[in-house]
Amino acid sequence: IAKNKGSLVGFGSTNDLRQPGSVIFVNAAFPILEEDQLPTPSLHIGQGYCEHPFEAKSIINISGMSYGAISKPAVQALSLGAAQAGCWLNTGEGGLSPYHLEGNCDLIMQIGTAKYGIRDEHGNFSPQRAKELSKVVKAFEIKLSQGAKPGKGGLLPASKVHEEIAAIRGIPVNQDSISPNRHKDINNIDELLDKINHLRELTGRPVGIKTAIGGWNFINELCDSINRRGLQYAPDFLTIDGGEGGSGAAPQSLMDHVSLPISEALPRVVDALIQSDLKNRIYVVAAGKLVTSSEGAWALCVGADFVNTARGFMFSLGCIQAMRCHLNTCPTGITTHDVRLQNGLVVEEKYLRVANYAKNVNKEINMIAHSCGLHHARQFKREHVRIVETAGKSIALNMLYPYPEPQNNKTPYQEI
Repeated sequence: IAKNKGSLVGFGSTNDLRQPGSVIFVNAAFPILEEDQLPTPSLHIGQGYCEHPFEAKSIINISGMSYGAISKPAVQALSLGAAQAGCWLNTGEGGLSPYHLEGNCDLIMQIGTAKYGIRDEHGNFSPQRAKELSKVVKAFEIKLSQGAKPGKGGLLPASKVHEEIAAIRGIPVNQDSISPNRHKDINNIDELLDKINHLRELTGRPVGIKTAIGGWNFINELCDSINRRGLQYAPDFLTIDGGEGGSGAAPQSLMDHVSLPISEALPRVVDALIQSDLKNRIYVVAAGKLVTSSEGAWALCVGADFVNTARGFMFSLGCIQAMRCHLNTCPTGITTHDVRLQNGLVVEEKYLRVANYAKNVNKEINMIAHSCGLHHARQFKREHVRIVETAGKSIALNMLYPYPEPQNNKTPYQEI
């Protein structure tokens, strides 16, 4: 896909549809003719609730990967590729670097627990810096946790903290960059909603949350608090990360055994938003090893509005899964600051593969939608996909996860 060589294969499928968890899309007897197919509509994040809503055009987008965790040429290629594909690029928690700006793409500034790139000299949140950033980014994302290591802050080893990275993050050179395991100034849901509302009013930009999901208390309490306090306190988007996610280094016990996989977390979150009449207020971004077009289409069927992937775009950059992300010895130049190794990542070549990957995944998601009898991919519903339970037996997703009734019997989705 990234090499733009097409996805045609011969002799039949190699995908075993008998495996539990496999997805099968429900093809229509009369699919949509080419002349009746429609482009995927943009969604305007924050419209009606902030001064500068963000028009998001692409279904597939680049998940947070910090400058520091990944290299200068990697960030350059992602920025240039995102601009050409029309998708957004999340900065990750390491702050905004000059290389994020090279492509003039849509940027989402992630605010991690250490406030890198948006902090003062004491390490506290800087309103002045937030205002400066609002001139160049489209939205802000407060990261509560990520699927690879919920309850654990980011770690950038001292060997990767050179002068430029230290200056961007606002930390000492050649010392381990260790983020707190959570935001010290956000102790509960009400404080989280206060922070969202304050940041949105301060910057005029949409504000969202990124989190892994361990159970139902958080999302239920979040919805209850928003309905109690008012829609102006709601996040403009929720990025839901699955426990299987993560493109860098993390403790294995957390990576393997903490937080729900996206297959269970995403339906539950969407259900809570529908039940609370908040699905039309808060857009949902699905993340967590969603690399292929079929996985992206599944997420839209569940109720996601967008898909974030880091792993998919790392593959488009040439990642070979050498498992050296944290050692500064990545042989492909993606996660190293060794200039000699970085020479293996040719920006002029790789940015085109980044763009091809995004464009082709979007195209294939729409192709699946057309096969299901839909004009475009934003019309996906749960009844358009089945999940294999045992060999020879599948169940429709709307039977496995029935749509809940909204509290006020409102229509759960806006028709697009």
